[in-house]
Amino acid sequence: MNPTPTNRYESAGVDYEVLDAGKREALATAARTSAGALTRRGADPIDESRGEPAFAFRHGRETLATVLECLGTKSVIARQYVDAGGPNLFRNVGVDTVAAIVNDLICVGALPLVVHAYFATGSAAWYEDRSRFAALVEGWRAGCEQAGAVWGGGESPTLSGLVADADIELAGSAVGVVPDGRVILGRELEPGDEIVLLASSGLHSNGASLVRSVADELPAGLRTPLPSGAEFGAAALTPSLIYVPVIDALLRSPVTITYLSHITGHGLRKLMRASRELTYRIDALPEVPEFLAQLADRAGMDPRSAYGTLNMGVGFAVFCRPGDGERVVGLAADLGYAAMIGGRVEEGPRRVVLEPLGVTFGGEELELRST
Repeated sequence: MNPTPTNRYESAGVDYEVLDAGKREALATAARTSAGALTRRGADPIDESRGEPAFAFRHGRETLATVLECLGTKSVIARQYVDAGGPNLFRNVGVDTVAAIVNDLICVGALPLVVHAYFATGSAAWYEDRSRFAALVEGWRAGCEQAGAVWGGGESPTLSGLVADADIELAGSAVGVVPDGRVILGRELEPGDEIVLLASSGLHSNGASLVRSVADELPAGLRTPLPSGAEFGAAALTPSLIYVPVIDALLRSPVTITYLSHITGHGLRKLMRASRELTYRIDALPEVPEFLAQLADRAGMDPRSAYGTLNMGVGFAVFCRPGDGERVVGLAADLGYAAMIGGRVEEGPRRVVLEPLGVTFGGEELELRST
């Protein structure tokens, strides 16, 4: 019997309720390190940034932010696709990992300066396929260039018995600078603010475990063609979009940004990531990329489950003052990004209302902060 729509992602090994509880505990413990630690080195933590995608702090005249992020199991899909006779798409997962890092960093208004890489393998033999490694590092370089950041260095441990010999775990960190010192944390959000939705290119960096679970059930696995003719595995490995150029341009524009959200795990529930009692009403949604529509359908996910798990065509959200939304859409279009005004912020309880789908996510369905 197939898993129900609400537990399919859990059956693939990802249970947000359990993971989020662990995050909250870690955040509460981490907060206890703030007292005096940075002050002794001439810096001040911005503790309100805890629970946001990146941590911000002030040092002298500069406001900086830092983040660490991983790709998850998407690199396994790339390896399995090659093993099944598909092309080497490790360049794409290099871009994906950088995107996961820098798209989180810009959420607090920081622009990336330096990105570091973490390549962990179960065996040094992974590097014997030089074309695979060359593709990976080329993708990492390309991602850094798209983000306007330098690739500073990294770490490449061999973790026998912890990482499978056939696979590589990809992660990394970044440091960025807040150009005007104004850290974006959602405190300026107000009813009436417009919500601009920037389109995704497809899966991006979450849902890979679900992809592998579904692929196991397909007649030709990752080589199974979609209606368009693209293979399931190749479509899953479409590189993520990097939104740094849009945010860089917005920070230099007259637009007043009140919040920024990277739509990854938890799907469109991430629209209410800000610690505010406000309602986020969406009355228009972008077209769902073919791969995500097929993934949700083949996984038996209803709209609530799909939009509460996957990005479903929304890669990033910009919250701005009334009347600024069209400027954001136009600026994004000038840079080659599809965007639309999706809705608005309203007075009311903390929740996300997806009117076209008749779906509402209550505030208790996204709890990422310690109390």
